[in-house]
Amino acid sequence: MNILQINASARSNGSESTKLTHRIVAGLQARQADAQVVLHDLANAPLQPLDEATLGALFTPAEQRTAEQAARVAIDDALIAEVQAADVIVLGVPMYNFGIPAQLKNWIDAISRARVTFRYTENGVEGLLKGKTVFVALTRGGRYRDTPQDTQVPYLKTVLAFLGMTDVHFVYAEGLNLGEEAAAAALASAEQEIEAALA
Repeated sequence: MNILQINASARSNGSESTKLTHRIVAGLQARQADAQVVLHDLANAPLQPLDEATLGALFTPAEQRTAEQAARVAIDDALIAEVQAADVIVLGVPMYNFGIPAQLKNWIDAISRARVTFRYTENGVEGLLKGKTVFVALTRGGRYRDTPQDTQVPYLKTVLAFLGMTDVHFVYAEGLNLGEEAAAAALASAEQEIEAALA
């Protein structure tokens, strides 16, 4: 089993979403001892955003790219190769201002490439990253599950399905900023959801 772990918190230390992703990965490894893990901590190693220079490099034929353009595309090529090789993807996703972290959006932009991870057909879009299981650990200061304020889950469901990933399990830790008792209950609930998702 190949596991790709993406920690998207802006905090290097003390991130509850990162703790939950570690917990999920540990649970997967306990079930398959020879599992291999590739880890990206986007707080310590942030990804480059999709900008004009990057678009220029991506839309330039490979044989015509400058050395700088080739180096930029190679970064995304490596991220795509990791996703293609992964059997399981584990995402740690805190809520920032009702959205996903910018660094996670940078990762999604990096791995979303026409004719590589998705393609347009006469029958519509076909995602090419099929046969993968995705676990998403969501942490929120308030409680937004199943409300219009939760923009994360609809977006992630849409973009993951667009890329071909439809076996997605969401784990919630909500109310973390509503006092110690609420935070403890949220983390205990998340542990139960992890156990159920891994079962």
